[in-house]
Amino acid sequence: MEKIKIGDPVGAGILEYSVRKKPFDIIVSSKICEDDIIPIEILFRKYEQMPEIEQVAIERSKGKVLDVGAGAGVHSLELFDRGMDVFPIEISEGAVNYMKQMGLNARKVNFFNLKDEKYDTILMLMNGIGIAGKLSNLEHTLQHAKSLLNPGGKILCDSSDIKYLYQDEDGSMWVDLNSEYYGNFNFQMKHKNEKGPWFDWLYVDFENLHKAAENVGLKAKKICDNEDHYLAELILE
Repeated sequence: MEKIKIGDPVGAGILEYSVRKKPFDIIVSSKICEDDIIPIEILFRKYEQMPEIEQVAIERSKGKVLDVGAGAGVHSLELFDRGMDVFPIEISEGAVNYMKQMGLNARKVNFFNLKDEKYDTILMLMNGIGIAGKLSNLEHTLQHAKSLLNPGGKILCDSSDIKYLYQDEDGSMWVDLNSEYYGNFNFQMKHKNEKGPWFDWLYVDFENLHKAAENVGLKAKKICDNEDHYLAELILE
């Protein structure tokens, strides 16, 4: 199996599963809640196995598509198979190497370093808008995404209102008063013995997303939702 650099648990998981088909999950640690897992098989799912929110996002994609944080490229592969012009990007070297093996035009690049490029659709699925890190950085993130859009272009992103994590059994909420926003998280990913660095990640409710989009000149609307999880479309008119 191809060796990867230390600190790339996502890439390690993708490359190992692509060869051995053994489901060693990616562990996600947080300083706020208990460890969660990303079942590695999810990163290889087909269109029929995707949740409705992701299927709807794929159906609404148009033109030249930028797939941000593409993982193993499941959304890009589906769009590629439909004959669309799709460009996946990732910061995981292992993930990019795998996508290239699958015939995708993948690049290892940080989204915030992109410039002088234009797209009709920017996909930010699996809470890809979380790369904002914190609510205070959301407008900057959307402003940068806007700079990459053609007129009439759109951003398709999903996120979750995770205030339920702070609700007691009686429905009342407890919130850390020293925290800027309850959706600001700090995570670390692990795969077997491979650990990545701690990083900031944002879960944003639609009201705050709508406000940030409006402030940077994007028209936001909620396309569909499933309980606390929703898909939004942000359009540059």
